[in-house]
Amino acid sequence: MKMEEVEKTRALLEELGEKVLIARLDSFVRLNEGLETKKGEDYVKLSILSFLEGLLMTLSMKYPKNRDVKGLYEEVKAKRAELDELFRKPKMQNLGTQA
Repeated sequence: MKMEEVEKTRALLEELGEKVLIARLDSFVRLNEGLETKKGEDYVKLSILSFLEGLLMTLSMKYPKNRDVKGLYEEVKAKRAELDELFRKPKMQNLGTQA
């Protein structure tokens, strides 16, 4: 599965010299790709976006002045929130009215 956000994050990690995090990212993505047939593509994308969001949040603390980190974090966070809505259960509505 190819995701633009993964590619952008990998490129940013390379730029920052974060080789260990690149290995972690690649490993996490490979692990989740194996779940795609069981859990579904959207579930896997949500899992990967959540991982990226956490990774980028940590990077934003390590590199607080880096605009690329902050911008990509905001982009991933928004996409994750949008996809997360698909998995939220609707709230129960009151079926009757109270007198």
